[in-house]
Amino acid sequence: MADTSILCSSVMRYTFLLSVYILLYFVGYSIQDDGVSQNNSYLISSFSYAKTVLKPYDWRYVRVELPPWFSLMAVDLDSDVDLDPKTFTNGPKSNLPMLCFRQGSPPLPDVHNTSSTAISPITNGSFGGVQGTQISEVCYPMQKHITMRFSNEQISAGTWYVGFFNGIGVTRTQSKMINRGPSYSFNGNVSVEGCVIPMMWGKYCNQTIDQLSCVNTYNLTTHTDSVNQTAESMTSCRNVDEESCSRDHELKVYYLDIMGTSEKIIISVNNIKLNQTQNFNTTTNSSSIVLMCYARHGAMPAETLHDYSGNINNASVVIQTPKVGRWYIAIQPVNLSKALGGLQDTSIEVCYSLDWQVLQCPFGKAGSSCLSETYALQTVLRKNTFGPFESYYLPVSNKVLSATANFLLEPLLTNTSYRRSLDDDWTYFLLDIPSAAAGGNMHIRLSSDVKLEYQIYARYGGLSSLDNWDYYYANATSSSSSSMFFKVYESSEVTVSFYILYVRGGTWSIALRNLMPPGSANKSQTTMSISIERCPRRCSSPHGSCQTVMDANGLTLYSYCHCDNDHGGFDCSVEIVSRQGHIWQSISLIASNAAAVLPAYWALRQRAYAEWVLYTSSGISSGIYHACDVGTWCPLSFHVLQFMDFWLSFMAVVSTFVYLATIDEASKRTIQTVVAILTALMAETGATRSSNIILVIAIGAAGLLVGWLMELATNYRTLSLSPLFSANILHRWQRVKDWTRAVIKKVIKRFRWGFILAGFTALSMAAISWELETSENYWIWHSMWHISIYTCSFLFLCSKAKLVEVENQRPVALDYELTRQNSFSRE
Repeated sequence: MADTSILCSSVMRYTFLLSVYILLYFVGYSIQDDGVSQNNSYLISSFSYAKTVLKPYDWRYVRVELPPWFSLMAVDLDSDVDLDPKTFTNGPKSNLPMLCFRQGSPPLPDVHNTSSTAISPITNGSFGGVQGTQISEVCYPMQKHITMRFSNEQISAGTWYVGFFNGIGVTRTQSKMINRGPSYSFNGNVSVEGCVIPMMWGKYCNQTIDQLSCVNTYNLTTHTDSVNQTAESMTSCRNVDEESCSRDHELKVYYLDIMGTSEKIIISVNNIKLNQTQNFNTTTNSSSIVLMCYARHGAMPAETLHDYSGNINNASVVIQTPKVGRWYIAIQPVNLSKALGGLQDTSIEVCYSLDWQVLQCPFGKAGSSCLSETYALQTVLRKNTFGPFESYYLPVSNKVLSATANFLLEPLLTNTSYRRSLDDDWTYFLLDIPSAAAGGNMHIRLSSDVKLEYQIYARYGGLSSLDNWDYYYANATSSSSSSMFFKVYESSEVTVSFYILYVRGGTWSIALRNLMPPGSANKSQTTMSISIERCPRRCSSPHGSCQTVMDANGLTLYSYCHCDNDHGGFDCSVEIVSRQGHIWQSISLIASNAAAVLPAYWALRQRAYAEWVLYTSSGISSGIYHACDVGTWCPLSFHVLQFMDFWLSFMAVVSTFVYLATIDEASKRTIQTVVAILTALMAETGATRSSNIILVIAIGAAGLLVGWLMELATNYRTLSLSPLFSANILHRWQRVKDWTRAVIKKVIKRFRWGFILAGFTALSMAAISWELETSENYWIWHSMWHISIYTCSFLFLCSKAKLVEVENQRPVALDYELTRQNSFSRE
């Protein structure tokens, strides 16, 4: 019975393993890319984005999650952008449609002067070989077709954001009167593939990777301070796989997980030999072998893409203050033939044992010799917040007790009495930022009653130092001001305040370097605050308001400032229009509608009451609309006022053309009803389109032509056309010429052609003004549009001459008059 149960158990185990193998086999073959079979990869996620229209200065964010086992992220985009490459190299960058990337939080390309924004064209319509740091700092111009392929050899796992921008700069967040400029649309697909087997790596999951695990683990105490009772704790490990062998230029890849903040990682090798049997003479041959070590955080290292490197046969590779997370280490023999005296043998392998050590300080200590104090910061949610997910951070220590966001710094500082050097006097604060706050901003502020003698260093994922930091502030002239995500607001001898914009979610370290002489820190009182705010500087209130929206996936909240008409920028701190200038612009836009008095007066004088009501209503509605637009008075909603302004303007232009045709009121009402429907649709679906001016003129010309045809049909309905069809060709041709000449004379006498010429000149000026309008010069050119279009209508109305409409009378009955004369003579 025992043998039977063992047999059954073995059969079941092998059956299960076979089923798993078959399942992985079919899953691996289910995904293909460019015709290459993906044996070891599968589709993790795929998102399709429908056609999205971006108006001028509009933007969208898309969030993509890359798990640690991802192999490839593919982005395929189609748009209606068709730009000349010279446009984004020589033209203004503020009007370019762009595509930006950033890991951890949304990109923000327009914080600084757009003329200094780095923009790189896409070569052959695709990305490739781009490092993660470069992706975070560089935006790419949008093109008609874009194909992007990012493998785990290029970018690291985590949360990535793709930003689509239709223009950047300080006007992007300004409350603009009317957005002028081209819109563009895009649609596409974002897919993520992953490796079925976690220990495989590469674009096609065809590279093996091993985990560095410990055997014979032990701790070393390398330093003990008798006063502070601190010690460095070093964990030393040798890989479970005692020996690893590689051929010439063959990469052997390992990964190592760092769970907490550490001081350094030391990687070394020993027992180097050839083919596991032939040992080198260590005094002569082993030193000539070049065994390169490449280390990289978050992604596979390569010969051309790594964070640290060195010939590990000559010296250990030391990674100072490594980031928390997964590190990848690659070992590669280089030029074995040179070490073998020129012998070419591809079968020869170099074998070695890989050792690694991690130096960590005791809890609450960090830095050189573990002498610096380290404090964990706890999150405190704000009450009556300016936006969601706002909080501040306080140290977890009984040295300070604070009920506000500010806490005293001096009790927390590292004891400077036993400082060996300036580099030893550091104080560290560690905090965790939730992923939901990735669209927020970290605000750091120091204030003292004496001169500040502190430098501040911030780093994501690891401890800060003079060599490793993401952002820093030393003094008013030395800081990370060149970064697009760092903004200093206050910088004086006693106060410093700065923001890290759109801060990444995860672990951050804030390090203070004390430059004061030993013992002098106790004579000052310095308060510090670290907080997360949705919008920097409260959008420079009252110049703007903080808006919170969701990204395109609906997974992340991010915030931005919506500024008033006078200010712009990501924090509404840039004055685009001065207060005095804004007053003059408002007066210009509102008062220029007074030009509507000219056509309204003429229509009233000619008793054209319908036209008089139309011109008067158009001028009044346009004035109210612009008064609302500049923030003066809004009796109705902005959309209603905008619709009324554009619709009545369109109607005024078209009705002017219809007025030039002398037709009865019933026919005129019919034409105007059709025109009202067409122009209403134009005003509702796309009032600000530049093509509307052409459509309005075309509709007006069509209305005038229809009116003339109706007039001709009425005036000449009794005219006999038999001469035109006479059998005598000469007589018929003469009658045609006489008839055409008569029509031309009537048309010439119908109008005052000087007014016609002046009217078309004013119309051309209106079209030019419409075309030249931008967000910056809108007030001047739109004011010219008001004056030009109303003057144009007035001139066209004046061009219609007062003629005795003889052609409307029936011809005189000459035969009847002659009969009367003959009868009278007989009497």
